[in-house]
Amino acid sequence: MTIQERLMEAMKEAMKAKDAPRLSAIRMMRTAIRNREIDSRQDLSAQDAISVLSTLVKQRRESAEAYHQGGREDLAVKEEQELVVIQEFLPSQLGEGELREIIEAAVAETGAASLKDLGKVMKVVSPRTVGRADGRVVSELVKARLAG
Repeated sequence: MTIQERLMEAMKEAMKAKDAPRLSAIRMMRTAIRNREIDSRQDLSAQDAISVLSTLVKQRRESAEAYHQGGREDLAVKEEQELVVIQEFLPSQLGEGELREIIEAAVAETGAASLKDLGKVMKVVSPRTVGRADGRVVSELVKARLAG
């Protein structure tokens, strides 16, 4: 079952359950995917849909952090609730050990030796971790590996 089909089923369930916050988050995800399809003028692959949802996750995290700093706990909680719903539709997150294995493989594949090669390694690692790990964490792990 594709992400779009799963979203449609979840939307129906949320409507029946009268779960307004969940329904709102699901509609937002469907809209973001549909907008990307319209922009690209083709149906999205599973990987592209995961990429869209990953972007939404990043946006929610940043918004929640900004609301916490601004003292708007009510809005921060709303963003965090949406984040939980979005993450239900993403593949399971990679553990640090799995990330390190992917990074080691990428370093060996690219022959990277220093921080100058960060871009090369990230170019290989990013497609393998999209939707399954936070880009900021991946970047920090790659930098640590190349620096040490």
